[in-house]
Formats: sequence, structure tokens, C-alpha cells
Amino acid sequence: MSTIAPADVAWRSHWLQQSLRDDPDLAPPLNDDIRADICIVGGGFLGLWTAIRLKEADPSLDVVMLEKDICGGGVSGRNSGMLLSAWTKFRTIAALQNDGAAVRLIDQSNDAIDGIERFCAENGIDCWFDRVGWIWGATCAAQVGAWQDALEKLAKYGRRPARSVTRDEIAAMSGTSAHLAGAFDASAATIHPGYLVRGLRKVARAAAVRIYEKTPMRRFSRGSPIAVETPGGSVRCRKLVLALNAWSAAVPELAPGIFNISSDDAVSKPMPERLEAVGYRRGPLMIDSRVFVSGYRVTRDGRLLVGVTGGHIGFGGIVDGRFDRPSPRVEAMREALRQGHPALADFPLETSWNGPIDRTSTGLPFFGTFPRNPDIAFGYGFSGNGIGMTFIGGKLLTSLVLGRDDSWRDSVLVRPVSRGFPPEPFRFVGAHLVRSAVRRRDRLEHRNQRPDGLTAWLAGLAPSGVTPSKANQAQRPEGSSE
Repeated sequence: MSTIAPADVAWRSHWLQQSLRDDPDLAPPLNDDIRADICIVGGGFLGLWTAIRLKEADPSLDVVMLEKDICGGGVSGRNSGMLLSAWTKFRTIAALQNDGAAVRLIDQSNDAIDGIERFCAENGIDCWFDRVGWIWGATCAAQVGAWQDALEKLAKYGRRPARSVTRDEIAAMSGTSAHLAGAFDASAATIHPGYLVRGLRKVARAAAVRIYEKTPMRRFSRGSPIAVETPGGSVRCRKLVLALNAWSAAVPELAPGIFNISSDDAVSKPMPERLEAVGYRRGPLMIDSRVFVSGYRVTRDGRLLVGVTGGHIGFGGIVDGRFDRPSPRVEAMREALRQGHPALADFPLETSWNGPIDRTSTGLPFFGTFPRNPDIAFGYGFSGNGIGMTFIGGKLLTSLVLGRDDSWRDSVLVRPVSRGFPPEPFRFVGAHLVRSAVRRRDRLEHRNQRPDGLTAWLAGLAPSGVTPSKANQAQRPEGSSE
């Protein structure tokens, strides 16, 4: 058995640095030509959940997993660890089908939070699951009420996922009076992404999933049987699952649905006494109402975790070296804290990192099979809110791969890939123009100034991520995608 070299740990996210100290095991690369019933490409949350669900459905299945790096080395091991339901996206989900489909998916996403907690308890995974709830807040007047549309629509169906909270109530829960108003959802949780992904890896291996790490996929055939080629070998299989997240942009059939933009995170040195002093030792995770949201939370070991979105943009969806470095946006995180929790803006930095987000035009993922070969299934496009969606995705992909006739196969998320953005180079240029406009509008709104017409129009083209912004909701008519 080999282990991950210390030099291969040092540059990774704080989550992986912590979890790999306890679990440095490295599976061997594939150096042979093998056969399998099902090959899964991608060893993150989605690939691992799918492998586990497939083996639960039929333990006799021979499931092989190929991971280009280490399991969790992609987005799964470097996100902010915020586990939320999908109620914020009611309007967008309903636009794909109808209100009933939106309510069903939101219910499933809420069940996913409970499901992850239950799965980890049953399998001995201590992923620091903590149901602290979350506040979708407003740090300037223009953001106030961004949550109201979704809450009012869901109330018509007897769903009340969150309650409106005042500035004083937010201050009592979080220690900051900088949020003018918000909505509090008590169902949300925080997790340790590194411990969760490494725990899923152990469960998958215990179920006899054959995992090969440091094994990138070079190409795959579109016919049957399917052949997946790697630098040192190949897999011939009946079914193929592509769980590639942002790296889906390298697959021609999937590339039109996403563009990649980085999300950046930083974690403080341990500072439990300071968090206690400002009233935020164990409070709800906090997210503002920007298009490129910023958020922060506390960790079990008394650290502050801060994240911002809207960073590097990948040309043609390429995930290059800019997405694997310490974050260049720590000052942007401090500025977000000056607006959201000023007492913590000068937090003592421990480390920072970034990673790609596979944004879709709607902020919702795609699941499905290739039109020319239904034995090739895929799931991607999580738009920064993927922890719970990958839990759902494992069930969706299991249904698609096994050909089940059930409600998962008929999910609103199972749909053909559509081109959400213009082709390159227009996508790359346009994304920079839109990003600049979003940042400009945000600066003006925090000064209580209205953006000019061109800025407002360009910023309104930005796809929604974790939450829809109030300005972007107003700019698009009812029933359009966000």
C-alpha cells in the first residue's frame, strides 16, 4: 500500500491537509487493461455517492472508479462545507417544468441533509456535521428581500423552509449588526469536506469498488462496449458514468452547458476566544445576497472560514494552474467581512486556496445520458451548491445506469444539455465583462448608489449561484431562467 507524499499534501486545501494527515492512503494507478460492469470517472462526492448506491442496489456489480488526482482532490475537497437545501432556487426549478416539480426537488434536497447526517452516523464518518442553520442576509439596502419571492411561493404549497429575521435577531445569533435583514433556515448544516470525501472513499472501498487514483482519462469511445483509455491502461465496460464536475468542459457533449469560474476560501488560525467574544463561537453560517456571494462560518476547532466567488475564468472551460494555488483574493474576503462582520475582518490567516465552479445558466445541474449511447451517463454543473445535490445525484445516476422506471429517473434535473452561454471566444470575453459589471454594481449598491443602465444590464446576465440576487430576479420576467 502506498501513501500520498507530504509534498502532495502541502499545497492542498485546509480540509485535505487535515484529513490526509489521518488518511494518507493512495490507491494504485491503473496500469493494465481491465473489464468492469460500470466505470465511474471522477472520485469526488458525486462519483463516490454513485458508486456506493450502485453497490447497495446490486453488490455483484463490478464497479471501477478512475480519479485523475486523489479522491476529493477536485472541488469536493476544497469547498466551503455549507450543506444547504435548494429552496432558494424555487423560481428557476419551476421554470424548467412546473411548481410541483420544484416543490418535489426542494423536499428531496432537504431530505438530503438528513440523509447525509444519517449515512455518516451509520458508517462511522465524523465529518463534523453540525446543524447550525444558515442566514441568507443583506449587507446593503439593495439586497433586502432577495429571499422573499421564494418564501412566498413555497408558502402556497405549505412549505416554510425559513423565516424572516430582523437585524437585531441576526446580531443575537451571529454577533454582527451589519446584516440589515435576512432569512434564517434552521435545517442547514456545516461539514468538513475533507473528512466526508475520505469517509465516502473508505465506504466505497469496503463495498469492493475498485479505485484507481492518479489515473486520468485520456479518452472514451461512444460505442458499446465502451472503452476508457488512461495513460497506463484501459477499462472496457458496459456502462460509463462521467462525474467530472468542472472538468466536464473537456467533453464536447457536456461543454456547452457550463463555464468555469473560481471560488476562493481562506481559513483563520484557531481563535475560539475571539469568536466567543464577538458572539460567534457557534452560530449560523452566513451568506449575503450578491450574485457572486460571499459567506463565512465557524469550524469545530474554533476557526473562521471565509469564502468569495467570482474569481478566475477558464477559457474554453479549461481548468488550468490558476485554480490550484493559494487564493489571490484574501483582501476581497476581508472586504466582504468589513461589510458583513467587521469585527472579524482582520482575522489571522492560516491558509487559503481556490477551485473551479462549474456554473450553468440556471444554477442547476444537468443529469442524463448521451443521446447516441444511453449507456453513458453524466452529472455536473453544481454552481457552488453541490454537497446536497451530489447526494441526490448519486440516486439519479444509479437510476439512469440501472434503467429503473422510478421518480429519480423522472427528476426535473434529468434533461438534455443545453447551450447556456455563447461559444468561445465570446464566452470568455463576455464572462469578463459581466463579472466586472457585477462587481461594479455591488460596489455602487453598498454605497447606496444606483448603477448605470449598461452596468445593470450586463450584471443582470450573470447566472445565479448559491442564491439568486434581488436585482437579477427583477431583471428577468417570471418563468425565465436565472
